[in-house]
Amino acid sequence: MQLIWFLRSCLFAVGQLSSLVLFSVLGQLTRPFSFKVRYDVMHYWAVFCVWWLKWSCGVRYQVHGAEHIDADKAAVILARHESAWETLVFQQIFPRQAYVLKKELLRIPFFGWGMALLNPIAIDRGAGRQALKQLVSEGKARIENGDWVVVFPEGTRMSPKQLGKINVGGAMMATQAKARVYLVAHNAGSCWPKNSFIKRPGTIHVHISEPLNAGEMSVAELNQATEAWFQKSL
Repeated sequence: MQLIWFLRSCLFAVGQLSSLVLFSVLGQLTRPFSFKVRYDVMHYWAVFCVWWLKWSCGVRYQVHGAEHIDADKAAVILARHESAWETLVFQQIFPRQAYVLKKELLRIPFFGWGMALLNPIAIDRGAGRQALKQLVSEGKARIENGDWVVVFPEGTRMSPKQLGKINVGGAMMATQAKARVYLVAHNAGSCWPKNSFIKRPGTIHVHISEPLNAGEMSVAELNQATEAWFQKSL
């Protein structure tokens, strides 16, 4: 069984990497255009990867709570982070979005070139308070521009059944922007484990909360709600 999983994971990796090179190189032709145009082109790489993962490795997903999503108004997504999978599938589930990420990721050949086209909020984690100010100001700007903002409040990928510390950045940005917030939990790590090459067949369940009005909550209250939503998925 392990050999089959390995071979299928190799097949996925070939498709993922070859398509990444193609999209990151051809995507540079979209630089003169707006973020909307760039996103409309580049997000098809994520769409392809999710489809290819299904057929090469047998990884499927189900969304619970999709009816809560109101695509007409930009919002903040505070999501559980277990693998690279959620960064791909969110581009199918939610409207146009910008990610909060470590600026070092933009230096990775091909991947970083493609991500730079997607208007991310690239922060220096070592910058402390300055990084927090950047997250708040740039996040508010993205929302005002009609873009959704994805934040992984645990700050790093966590293993299934393990809950990390909920950081204040995402909640602070959402409350100051008076934005709607969707809490998203899932079990992606059961099929695409943290730092693992092997992808295991199965169904990933994504749970989306009803929208919260961050403008009526404190940072502490929003983080408590986030922690409780994540805890339910463990």
